[in-house]
Amino acid sequence: MKHLYLITFLAVSSFCFGQDAKKGGDIEGFSLYPNPVTYGKIYITTAYDGPKRIMIFDVFGEKVLETNVRGSEVNLSNLDAGIYVLRVLEKDKMTTRKLIIK
Repeated sequence: MKHLYLITFLAVSSFCFGQDAKKGGDIEGFSLYPNPVTYGKIYITTAYDGPKRIMIFDVFGEKVLETNVRGSEVNLSNLDAGIYVLRVLEKDKMTTRKLIIK
């Protein structure tokens, strides 16, 4: 008996969501809440509490949001429910986390 297998490949650009050792690793004191997001806002706090560059990617690797934040509040009300990848850069550090929006 023959078995048929369906194999699919997701083409992803050279952009990688993993931690980049050259950037210095995780941001010290990084905190993200609430996750999952239910009211269209997240709060990101760090030990340094400096300006942050926020990038959010969908599951296909497409950038759906990019913003700079000086405080801790990030407005996500224009994003649909789903699973995203959140990338935060502060000074020479970077942190990447999964973000769920309900």
